[in-house]
Amino acid sequence: MKNKFYIELIYLILLGVLTSLSLPPFNYVVINFLTFSLFYIFLIKKIEFYKNKKIFFLYGWFFGFGYFVSNLYWISISLTFDQSFKFLIPFTIILIPGLLALFYALVAYLFAVLKPNKSLSSFFLFSLIFGIVEFLRGSILTGFPWNLIAYSFSNQIEILNIASVIGTYSFNLFCISLFTSPSIFILRENKKDISVCVAFLIITLSFYVLGSQNLEKFDNQEVKNLDYKIRILSSNISIDRFYNNVDPISAIEELIEISSPKKSEKIIFIWPEGIIPGISQDQLVEYKWLFEEKFNENHLLAIGINSKEDQSKTIKYFNSLSIFDHNLNIINSYKKINLVPFGEFLPFEKLLKGIGLKTITNDYQSYSKGKERNIIDLKYNNLSVKILPLICYEIIYSGKIFTNSNFDYIVNISEDGWFGKSIGPEQHFTHSIFRAIESGKYVLRSANNGTTAIINPMGLVEQKIDINNSGYIDLSESRKIEMTLFAKFGNKIFGLIILLYIFLIFSFKKLKNE
Repeated sequence: MKNKFYIELIYLILLGVLTSLSLPPFNYVVINFLTFSLFYIFLIKKIEFYKNKKIFFLYGWFFGFGYFVSNLYWISISLTFDQSFKFLIPFTIILIPGLLALFYALVAYLFAVLKPNKSLSSFFLFSLIFGIVEFLRGSILTGFPWNLIAYSFSNQIEILNIASVIGTYSFNLFCISLFTSPSIFILRENKKDISVCVAFLIITLSFYVLGSQNLEKFDNQEVKNLDYKIRILSSNISIDRFYNNVDPISAIEELIEISSPKKSEKIIFIWPEGIIPGISQDQLVEYKWLFEEKFNENHLLAIGINSKEDQSKTIKYFNSLSIFDHNLNIINSYKKINLVPFGEFLPFEKLLKGIGLKTITNDYQSYSKGKERNIIDLKYNNLSVKILPLICYEIIYSGKIFTNSNFDYIVNISEDGWFGKSIGPEQHFTHSIFRAIESGKYVLRSANNGTTAIINPMGLVEQKIDINNSGYIDLSESRKIEMTLFAKFGNKIFGLIILLYIFLIFSFKKLKNE
């Protein structure tokens, strides 16, 4: 019996690992139909066997651990740049997936406790619990909604377009149901049960048709030629600049060269997050002489740079996106509000700092959190444009990035070099596609050591510079669409989908009893 139990745990880990292959950059979506169905069938069979439901917490944890350890291993790469962090690598490889796996453990446990059977109500119950717990994973504490199973569909833009209506969490709940639906065919009690499998396939097909129509409609929209350009930079400057006292002048010169400014053109330049080593927002003006030859009053610079404030005799540091004119006067600035634990701030800082820990990206102290994310309204030299600033992984939060949709573009700056040549930067980029579709806005993404791109409101990548390449892309024309339903109501729609599933659970349970 003990050997059988260990084999079961290995089996669940393998299911989790296989499920990871459905995510970017692999996107083998079909695998999920196998792994989710097998996981569901496994739980159903074991519920009939075990009266003590605590074992299911362990079952769910092992499935979740296999899933997260295989698709989040790259987090440990960020610890390889500083010798003082390397001892933590084994802990991050195990600890972070282990903590996230607790959510999947909760899924299996709650499912078992609610005493389901082979009926269709159990199928919808499993999907609902899974979908709600995934929402909680993206919300509790700072939230980490990375690698929701919905991201398996990142290459199927037509199907993915439904996120503009229902959002990512609702689509994620649908995906869980879709991928688990083959189990209904295996566990069916009568031929009518198969109709639910067919219904999910029909709904998926309808999503594809609706998405195709939206894409065609978007292509027929009038193209507006802008009287300015937004030039998004991609750079390949080594992350070692934070540790090896790299001369900021060489970095600035390289970025200016990549930017290729022309004095006769109105251009807003977007440079990546934290790209210039050792310079804070108020110090950039000291390097004005580097810009004087090629920049003039037609140019604005948006750049990821540290800022600091003296508050009550305490200096606070912020990860900021700042807008400068050609004389490097600050026009506007946004302070990041969603900080990365251990990367940008140290939880329980006084305690952990006492044992030698520090943040990875800021050697001074923890970054402070900005108060709110305001739309940056740029009105300068007959230029008027509104942008929503997002720094690095702020792009991953579905339904939480804005409350006011009165802006033109989402600007996302990032430093993806922390994750080396792993799958991490590609996963990070995928979130931008989802946010473009949900918001119905262009996403302009500037990354160092990552993917730089212009993504249109349909989620299509119009221009792109691949990882570890330098260059620029220009947005000089655009199309507009009406405000998406999700942009208007946000995750309230997810609440309605939850109510729909609850209705289905009780409806099928009643039908079975009758």
